[in-house]
Amino acid sequence: MDLKQLKTEIIAGITTFATMSYILFVNSAILHDCGMNKSAVMLATALSSGIATILMGIYARYPFALAPGMGLNAYFAYSVCINMKLPWEVALGAVFVDGLLFFILSILPVRETIVKSIPMNIKYAVSVGIGLFIALIGLQHAGIVVASNATMVSLGDLTQTTVVLSILGLFLTTILVIKKVKGALLWGILVITVIGFFIHTPEGKLITPLPTQIVALPSVEIIKNTFLKLDILKAIKFGLINIIFTFTFVDLFDTLGTVVGLGTKLGIIQKDGSFPRINRVLICDSIATMIGALFGTSTVTTYVESAAGISEGGKTGITAVVTGLLFLLSIFLWPLAEVIPKHATAAALITVGFMMTTPILKIDFEDLSESLPAFITMIIMPLTYSIANGLVFGIISYVILKLSTGRTKEIPVVMYILSLVFIVYLFKFLR
Repeated sequence: MDLKQLKTEIIAGITTFATMSYILFVNSAILHDCGMNKSAVMLATALSSGIATILMGIYARYPFALAPGMGLNAYFAYSVCINMKLPWEVALGAVFVDGLLFFILSILPVRETIVKSIPMNIKYAVSVGIGLFIALIGLQHAGIVVASNATMVSLGDLTQTTVVLSILGLFLTTILVIKKVKGALLWGILVITVIGFFIHTPEGKLITPLPTQIVALPSVEIIKNTFLKLDILKAIKFGLINIIFTFTFVDLFDTLGTVVGLGTKLGIIQKDGSFPRINRVLICDSIATMIGALFGTSTVTTYVESAAGISEGGKTGITAVVTGLLFLLSIFLWPLAEVIPKHATAAALITVGFMMTTPILKIDFEDLSESLPAFITMIIMPLTYSIANGLVFGIISYVILKLSTGRTKEIPVVMYILSLVFIVYLFKFLR
């Protein structure tokens, strides 16, 4: 590799980091809602992302970066911990088991069987449903959508300062994305946070509290709040079917969709839809999930934002190594996690949620036996605050509609098995 290409790889790595570094603050905000220490989560996010991305660069030799996945962190916090009232330690245990299962699936032929068995329209719907779920969380963090005894949800008070700032942040972030500004989501978060330093609440307090420090050495005492706190045995006991399956399912298809998309952008996709060393990519991804659970964060997965670095000319693992090193350096910024408020990260959540809904354009709406299960999958996720519920009802409705219309040949054996498992789960849940 000549010096010119090396320079290109380094710039590509910096670009990728700038594009996805918003996750340091967004992930901290989401997992804090289920009782986790924000600074500890930020350190866990930075460490696991850095180690996993460097591993990807060295072992798989591709310019793919990894970090806690949007959607799975929401499922972790709101569906598993808050709705099911399970401790976050148990949820971390489920994430670790997910990584282990994903690792096994990545080295066995069964992975291809599962992937091919899930209908494409359901796969598209999962991404859309997660996007709607994340957007709803962002709207709630902004105060734009609030709870209502009469209608379940309602419009918030748009005159509140934090709501106005959230709306301003959404427009600012969107404009920066349209202008293709590197790190648009991060800039949106930081600008709204800084504005809060100069605005007071009616009680006379600053909207954004002034930080006592911005840069500091990583605190061992803080990381101890989440490091090795996972509870694997209780995770298996309480959620083998519902929790662990959902983590593994979403992780599997989210990762496959992302890496195939990135492979296409690199121009390395083969006729069968795979590309060289794809198993190494999946193995790195599964190990990353286990590393994240050990440090104390939700599922770590390959990020589609890696496309930003590829667009800058990144072609090798050097790009990933540079991105990983920058994530490791960000551990010195952990004090900022306690400063950045929810309304500052709301715009990033809404924007990411929107971006995840684009696969809706690929759903076959002409065939009701395909589109209705997809719709059920999409709508159930945000309305029940559960990705798992969307998967359960989507897959069951798909099988029922195909059976009742005599189109049994279109139902893979795996779908029959999943439907039976989910029906048993629902009966158990209703009891």
